[in-house]
Amino acid sequence: MKLTLWTYEGPPHVGAMRVATGMKGLHYVLHAPQGDTYADLLFTMIERRNHRPPVTFTTFQASDLGADTASLFKRAVQGAYDRFQPQAMIVGASCTAELIQDDPGGLAATLGLPCPVVPLDLPSYSRKENFGADETFLALVRALAKPCERSAEVSCNILGGTALGFRHRDDVAEIASLLTRMGIHINVSAPLDASPADIGRMGAAHFNVLLYPETGEGAARWLERNLNQPYTKCVPIGVGATRDFIAEVAALAGLSAEVPETGLRLPWWSASVDSTYLTGKRVFIFGDATHAMAAARITSQEIGFEVVGLGCYNREFARPMRACAKEYGLEALITDDYLEVEAAIIAAAPELILGTQMERHIAKRLGIACAVISAPVHVQDFPARTSSQMGFEGANVIFDTWIHPLVMGLEEHLLTMFREDFEFHDDAGASHHGGKAEPRPTGLPLPDPVSSTAMAAQVIEAAQALAEAIRWLPDAEQELKKIPFFVRSKARRNTEKFAAEHGLTAITIETLYEAKAHYAR
Repeated sequence: MKLTLWTYEGPPHVGAMRVATGMKGLHYVLHAPQGDTYADLLFTMIERRNHRPPVTFTTFQASDLGADTASLFKRAVQGAYDRFQPQAMIVGASCTAELIQDDPGGLAATLGLPCPVVPLDLPSYSRKENFGADETFLALVRALAKPCERSAEVSCNILGGTALGFRHRDDVAEIASLLTRMGIHINVSAPLDASPADIGRMGAAHFNVLLYPETGEGAARWLERNLNQPYTKCVPIGVGATRDFIAEVAALAGLSAEVPETGLRLPWWSASVDSTYLTGKRVFIFGDATHAMAAARITSQEIGFEVVGLGCYNREFARPMRACAKEYGLEALITDDYLEVEAAIIAAAPELILGTQMERHIAKRLGIACAVISAPVHVQDFPARTSSQMGFEGANVIFDTWIHPLVMGLEEHLLTMFREDFEFHDDAGASHHGGKAEPRPTGLPLPDPVSSTAMAAQVIEAAQALAEAIRWLPDAEQELKKIPFFVRSKARRNTEKFAAEHGLTAITIETLYEAKAHYAR
């Protein structure tokens, strides 16, 4: 663990809470100090759920450490059962409480409660949130899922959806609808919206559909080994992946793979004349491995962008991510340090960033268009409307979400024709950011100079040194403003590099156009 301003994943007990909050009839007793109860806010404020997470905290204080914290935990477990009467309970410790070594599982077992009590062993100081969700779901499946007779109709379980997951609610609904149209019955969808009793009857399905490997692969592997249920390997994000997913499911179910693609809009647009001005746009992709790898396929094969950076923050998926990046001639960026990500973005000079809310902050500082594709996200990425990422309708949502930042960038370019107008001058800010937006800087904004990585420090120092050595003359600066803002930073960097290579200390309009001609060759 380390202290940081932003983090891509919380501790593993937050992952366990995502599973518990997404389920019904399950209660989580968390041995934790008073300060660790902040996790409630993730669900009630960010995801905007209409009920609190089903979690009881022991909330011990410093004064309790010299007393019997084990008895405090047992009282909390008994009180939670008496009050909520759950079908099953899970018990565990937060990162702080783990140091006390009270053994929540052993303590709960001594109470003899009349419902299953599943202990969680989540190493808080070496693993993180997605691992915690995956391990919690696996522990529940191992404890509750039993062999049973297969259903008469072809059926499947949908695995991996959790509370606080990026569009999990809508993805599960979209894929369930797709499977139903194929003639496949949904036996159980878990952990999202499932109860412990539902997990008990998962064995009735013929196969499993794994939507999110980060939070469901452990359970999928266990069910394959112990209940003889194969699971899907293709995640249906994007048009091509959805078609591959349908073919894979059809093979498992012995059904037709013919599914109408009515309403699918992305392919025709990508083949249209209107799309040509976006072809070849440089895109930097970062997020959880599943969404980042899917985004790379969509951008390169279905929209026509160029992938210039690819990475993920969950190290458990480093191997498949590195293999994926190699297909695009890249070296994968595997890190949970947002400063490293920012330095890599600066070095790649993309025109669009696809990432998390962290990359959205970076994009604002650098003046680059951005769309969110992965958790962690903020409240604006939990829309009240249906907005899936998976299936054919998810491809339409992705089409809108990724294209619109660049389309709005074109609008801003057109508005520069009216730069002196009272309504469209620079101080009014970008039109799609609201009337009170701050002016967009034309230069390359630098990140916080205090970087935790040598790479970030080198990039920042080089940019500062270049800016100090070269001076822009007023007429050249004015001409630079005529360049669309979403490529203006790149034009500035290229011109400064050209000037430095030719020993120039002042940039004129002629220098700007000479640099443009040089890099256009």
